[in-house]
Amino acid sequence: MVFRRVAICFLGCLGISHPAKKAAPALAPAPAPAPPETTETSSSSSSSSSSSSSPSLASSDGTSRVRLSDGRCLAYRELGVPKNISNYKVILVHGFGSSKEMSFMASQLDLELEKYGFGLMWEVWEVSSNCEENPCDEQLLFSFAEAAELPVSIGHETDLMDELGVYLLFFDRAGYGESDPNPRRSGKTEASDIQELADQLQLGSKFYVIGISLGSYPIWSCLKRAAMVVPMINYNWRSLPNELTKDDYRKNLARWALWASRYAPGLVHWWFTQKMFSSSTALDRNPAFFNNKDLEVLKNTPGFNLLGKNNKLQQPGVFDSILRDFIVAFSKWDFDPLDFQNPYVKNECSVHIWQGFEDKVVPVELQRYVSRKLPWVRYHEVPDGGHLLVYDNVVCEAILRSLLLGEDPPLYRPKLDV
Repeated sequence: MVFRRVAICFLGCLGISHPAKKAAPALAPAPAPAPPETTETSSSSSSSSSSSSSPSLASSDGTSRVRLSDGRCLAYRELGVPKNISNYKVILVHGFGSSKEMSFMASQLDLELEKYGFGLMWEVWEVSSNCEENPCDEQLLFSFAEAAELPVSIGHETDLMDELGVYLLFFDRAGYGESDPNPRRSGKTEASDIQELADQLQLGSKFYVIGISLGSYPIWSCLKRAAMVVPMINYNWRSLPNELTKDDYRKNLARWALWASRYAPGLVHWWFTQKMFSSSTALDRNPAFFNNKDLEVLKNTPGFNLLGKNNKLQQPGVFDSILRDFIVAFSKWDFDPLDFQNPYVKNECSVHIWQGFEDKVVPVELQRYVSRKLPWVRYHEVPDGGHLLVYDNVVCEAILRSLLLGEDPPLYRPKLDV
């Protein structure tokens, strides 16, 4: 069925395994991303939002938010060491269908306890207890872990944050999670949201950005101290040679999905909300889109349903917002990233791309071509990695160390003769 193929490729090419479930209004044309701005960022910029808005808005549900200059609110969460004593400030930009609750440097014990239903107990224990005051709580925690045959490894990721002095800032992109949608979404507005968020939270003149999958397209518009993890590739980039993409089945699938998103959003919405046929089983744990390590993530990581039942994506109008996200990412852009010249001839900044060798969503051949066209970008390749690299804590640590410290782990140097 053509409709079924469109629906499958729409989410499958993005590594998504479950649909959203609410009606969406018809789509208007969305603008394309803007060319990059590589000027120095600063919390003292003259944007009206910095001077007229409070850094953070109180919320009855406990969610932290900032109000942008256009009146929209962005929700965010913080992780790592306190911002005021940090050595490095890093903003994480999530991908399609994800949110600020995405997994990055999450403790394996956290994930396993949540999987076995102990997540809330662990969160309460973390907040209210320590080894000296409540040793019985720690013993209880280890008893749970032992009974469930879980790996007990508390604190490794926290130790890394403390060691490097890293402050992580996660936020819901426009229309995702608890952030307001942006009907005028474009690559420029996505980059502007990142800048305004950094300004209002006073991150200073130097911060880092990590874009994940589809969340990498805003990074091309604010290219500075950035890492892109399994970044999407737009088949409309005019510098991509036809001989490299003519036999890539993803190219036609992406075109079908883009056409349906633009001209038949109601049809796409119907497919993901109808109950006569399963719209997710063709994607869920489908080896056509996921390698073995990805399948392990899908099997073992709790809450991987990115468009889950508690997600704001189910609310009216948000389906329209995420469809716009897809359209902006895969429409024709005003610039071709492959034409970029090195803006940092003195190596004052670095840009990184991380790719899984076995990624079935973004072909490694295309990513290698990008790295050859942009030799000033530091290209890293995970030998057995798929599309879900951010669920591998070892890879996440390498990403941080490479971006922040300039390390070049030999394990992730691409073997271009393979």
